[in-house]
Amino acid sequence: MKILVCITHVPDTTSKISFTDNNTKFDKNGVQFIIGPYDDYALARAVELKEQHSGTVTALNVGEAETEPTLRKALAIGADDAIRVNAFPSDAFFVATQIAKVAKEGNYDLIMMGRESIDFNGGIVHSLVGEMLALPSISPVMSLDIENGLAKMTREIEGGKEFLEVALPFVAGCQEPIAEWKIPNMRGIMASRTKPLEVVEPEKVEDGTSVKSFELPPPKGDVKIFESDKIDELVDELINKAKVI
Repeated sequence: MKILVCITHVPDTTSKISFTDNNTKFDKNGVQFIIGPYDDYALARAVELKEQHSGTVTALNVGEAETEPTLRKALAIGADDAIRVNAFPSDAFFVATQIAKVAKEGNYDLIMMGRESIDFNGGIVHSLVGEMLALPSISPVMSLDIENGLAKMTREIEGGKEFLEVALPFVAGCQEPIAEWKIPNMRGIMASRTKPLEVVEPEKVEDGTSVKSFELPPPKGDVKIFESDKIDELVDELINKAKVI
């Protein structure tokens, strides 16, 4: 079974974010980058499926040279090889186009990725890839098992869970608890240095979006604490001052 896992190269959630060029560009200076957390879940489950059914796992990233350490980490976790599409991931449509091209050329049985990236949180790349490849796209997938070419999974829906079956190939947008994150061990780190990492040029896509500006969220306001026996004061604050009820 050939599995393609698409990973994002995103700022660590503890990083302090700032912008440059009149708030039109993200300032990468001093920022630690990681594999997107939801992509980490997808990668971990892909490695488990490879171990259960034999086959290969390919890690794919759309990004510039600076993302290669992130791909090497994916190789250390258990991917067999990696592909980097040599381009800045300008928007979801551009990224989906590159993934679809690689997936089609590689003839993969299963395409996995996180349900969304944690930088832009669009949550639409898996759907776009599915549409471009004329394949089913399911998200967010919380569990995934493969039996005789049939994928059995649990998907989170509003108010509950949905149990689905679909024939391979298909596109899965993954989230916890599909698997537990895997931490690279020394053997994996050493092996990752010699695993193949192919760089390919991107498919040309007409720019469909542009950034006008980025804005940081407003700072948190002061906190007021009310004693447990002062419920009337709390209600008055919420109604007449905060005006939230």
